[in-house]
Amino acid sequence: MTAHDKPILVTGATGKQGGATARRLLDEGRAVRAMVRDPASAAARALAEAGAALVRADFDRPETLADAVAGVGGVFAVPPAAFRPDGWDVDLEAERGERLIEAARGAGVEHVVFTSIATTTGPTIPGTAGKERIEAALRGSGMRHTVLRPVRFMENYLFTDTPVDGIHGGVHRHLFRADRPMQVIAVADIAVFAALAFADPDRYDGETLELAGDAPTPVEAAAAVGAAIGAEVRYERVTAEEAKALGEEIVQTWELHEAGHAWKADIPALRRLHPGLRTLEDWLAEGGADAIGRR
Repeated sequence: MTAHDKPILVTGATGKQGGATARRLLDEGRAVRAMVRDPASAAARALAEAGAALVRADFDRPETLADAVAGVGGVFAVPPAAFRPDGWDVDLEAERGERLIEAARGAGVEHVVFTSIATTTGPTIPGTAGKERIEAALRGSGMRHTVLRPVRFMENYLFTDTPVDGIHGGVHRHLFRADRPMQVIAVADIAVFAALAFADPDRYDGETLELAGDAPTPVEAAAAVGAAIGAEVRYERVTAEEAKALGEEIVQTWELHEAGHAWKADIPALRRLHPGLRTLEDWLAEGGADAIGRR
């Protein structure tokens, strides 16, 4: 069996990035092993119906990871973030990723694609330290690897229960300055770049890709969403005082944007790798607008 014939383990398979990647790989004819905690869940059953083989494993039960990675040729790694009442649990998030990397290394996995978080032109965004530790562990593992760093998801417009993001009463509220470009990406395009890396591991070995597909200002994005759903949507920036009430990490992120720092993906270069890279208007036309309207 060649490396290409071996299945790819997709972690986070019932989530946004993992689910999109599993389906993209299946569409390309790759064998997929989907790591799930509950094989009986609706999302897990849908993956099985699509052709994925399910494996029950949990990042917080390290003894289950060995079976998950046994015999696979690649791993799509999305270690779940962890939160405490006072913010990110950096140590737990990092430990989850490090356990998976160690299990993959021990099983002789040929290639790991890790989805991290985008970096900015300025200071580190709060909450990224866990992902930085996972990236460092991956670089030191000796395995072929690719790191994807996506920006804000277009799918975040679908949020309904968060104080920041989503659309509430025709208003999209966020931390971004209204007059600055805001890079965004469709989750389906993250899956495309993961599939590209698995299809050509030599080409993408050691690569780190900052991922975005479009860069409208928040005001332009709100107008595009409104036009697509046939209702007025306006952008409103969270004030400094409101950010303080939401916690120190939110304040730091607000201040980073206030200082003019932003994500730095090279969208034209990415489009050369993936000519179908979606703009926000593409995503809205492909079903995003309908999904927003249903909410």
